[in-house]
Amino acid sequence: MSLEKANVYSRITNRIVEELEKGVRPWLKPWNAEHAAGRITRPLRHNGQPYNGINVLTLWTEATSQGFSCPIWMTYKQAQELGAQVRKGEKGSPVVFADRLHRKETDDNGDEISREIPFLKGYTVFNCEQIDGLPAHYSEPANPVLDPVQRIENIEQFFAKTGADIRHGGDRAYYAIQNDYVQMPPFETFRDAESYYATLAHEMTHWTRHEKRLDREFGRKRWGDEGYAAEELVAELGSAFLSADLGLTQELRDDHACYIANWLTVLKNDNRAIFTAAAYAERACGFLQGFSSKTSK
Repeated sequence: MSLEKANVYSRITNRIVEELEKGVRPWLKPWNAEHAAGRITRPLRHNGQPYNGINVLTLWTEATSQGFSCPIWMTYKQAQELGAQVRKGEKGSPVVFADRLHRKETDDNGDEISREIPFLKGYTVFNCEQIDGLPAHYSEPANPVLDPVQRIENIEQFFAKTGADIRHGGDRAYYAIQNDYVQMPPFETFRDAESYYATLAHEMTHWTRHEKRLDREFGRKRWGDEGYAAEELVAELGSAFLSADLGLTQELRDDHACYIANWLTVLKNDNRAIFTAAAYAERACGFLQGFSSKTSK
C-alpha cells in the first residue's frame, strides 16, 4: 500500500473515531431543514449528483462538526468556474476517488498479461457555506420536498417490493438469518412513523447479508465479537444511507449505544474497516433499491 493511500485511510478513519469517542455517530442527523437541496440528503457534488460510500460519511462528519446546513460541496476550481471564491482561511474537507489502472506485464512464460491495480486518490472539497459569490440556488431556503403522507406511502411500497418476510410482534427488532425473516415490533409502538421506517431500514440491510442475496459474512462467532460489530456497522450505515435516500430523519436508538465501543475496536484495529463497511452498506442499498427499479420498468 502506498504512503498516500495509507494516509487517506488513516486520516478519514481517525476523524470518524474521534467523533465516536465523543459518543457521536456522524451518520445520524447530518442534515438541516433550511436548504433548498431538501430536508434530508446525502452530500451532493456541485452538479447535484450524490456522493457514495465513504465520502458520504466523511462529508456528513464534516458537516456535523462544522455546523454546515448546506449539503453541497465543490473543489476550489469548481467554485472559481462558477464565478465564486473560497473565503480566505477556510479549510477544505477530504474526499476520495477509487479506480483501477490496467497495466500490461509479461509473465514468467513470456506472455503478455493485463493486470488491474486498484488505487485510491484523495482530493479536497469545500462546503458552499465556505464560498462567497455562488449563484443563488446554492443557498436558497428549502421548500417542502414531499407531502408527509405520500412520503410514508412511498416507503411502504419500497420495502414491500423487496418481497422480504417482515413480521410484527414482540418488543425487539432483528433479522433471523436461519429462517430468513425480519421481526419488527408493532408499528403503533414506535414514537413516530419515521422511527419505525429507519429501524426497518437497519434490519433490511441485515436481510441483504443472506447467502442467496449478497452473501455477506464477517466471521461472526458470537454476539459482540468483531465480526458481529462489523455487520452492525454495515447495517447502521445502510440504514443511514437509505434514510437519506428515502427522506427519513434517522433517530438515535438507545439499544445500539453499546455498539460504539465495539465499533471503535474494529476501526482502531483496521484503518480500512470503515471504508469496507461503507462499501458493503452502499452495495446493500443498491440491492434493495434494485427491487423498485425492476418493478418500475
